[in-house]
Amino acid sequence: MKKLVNSPETVVADALRGLAAAHPELAVSPAEGIVTRASGPVPGKVALLSGGGSGHEPLHAGFVGPGMLDAAVCGPVFTSPVPDAVARATAAVDSGAGVLHIVKNYTGDVLNFTMAAEDSADDGVRVARVVVDDDVAVTPAEGGPGRRGTGATLFVEKIAGALAEQGAPLDAVASVARKVNERSRSYGVALTSCTTPAKGSPTFELGDGDMELGIGIHGEPGRARSPLLPAADTARLMLDTILADLPGPSDDPVILLVNGLGGTPPIELYIMRAEAERVLSSHGIRIARSLVGTYVTSLDMAGCTFTLCRADPELLRLWDAPVSTPALRWGG
Repeated sequence: MKKLVNSPETVVADALRGLAAAHPELAVSPAEGIVTRASGPVPGKVALLSGGGSGHEPLHAGFVGPGMLDAAVCGPVFTSPVPDAVARATAAVDSGAGVLHIVKNYTGDVLNFTMAAEDSADDGVRVARVVVDDDVAVTPAEGGPGRRGTGATLFVEKIAGALAEQGAPLDAVASVARKVNERSRSYGVALTSCTTPAKGSPTFELGDGDMELGIGIHGEPGRARSPLLPAADTARLMLDTILADLPGPSDDPVILLVNGLGGTPPIELYIMRAEAERVLSSHGIRIARSLVGTYVTSLDMAGCTFTLCRADPELLRLWDAPVSTPALRWGG
């Protein structure tokens, strides 16, 4: 498998050096995997910090900036960052108003962020946490860690980030983050596996005429395999699965994310957006806002995920608030 890398061992540090060169508004430590706003902590503002294994770009480092995150901590590919790095980033962005950790529901992330929060508390930093668990391909009833954290992470970072930017206290920012997570669900399909730089070959085998249903974002296979379906049938399968588990008032509209996994061209994502409109309209569901693009990836995997969030007027107002990050920007 051909890749534009120097060596598997330096992939993350090399990419972070490129991020720093392209975005001088960010302060980047390639050795530690820490990305913060170059302007430093905002006095009196709650700071938002997220992170996890690399390979999901632009999540999380691409969402550092006004209106979203204050810091991202980047671990090795598909591997959680160590607690010391998370604790150092927490201290770097704390202005005295506290720090919200946004953690995807994977065992390593939850464990390491928990230890980092304990260390930060020992140093006098107030830390709150929201664990994002939106993937309906895994259910809490199955035991284990429960639903995985995927596309709703972007929704949580954007909406909670907007409220923090407006000067809300830590409890309020944490509360809206949990509200977004509780109202969001995701599902993904893959047309190919992904290839990690260290392995150099696909993480699972998938035939030319097959697709994988219910995939995660760490190169793991899905929950089932199917012959390749047309986009219309794929969209209906994905959205019917999400809607069967989507909480929130049924008359609220939704925010829709149509997300590419790294190897899907925009033309296919827009086909899926059109099919999502058709399916949701047939259920009487209005799409109030949508985002189409490559935001939460699994390296070079071909496929896509859908994320829906039942959005009340407060959540829509915060979604529309200005944001200025490398990967997401709109408004003032």
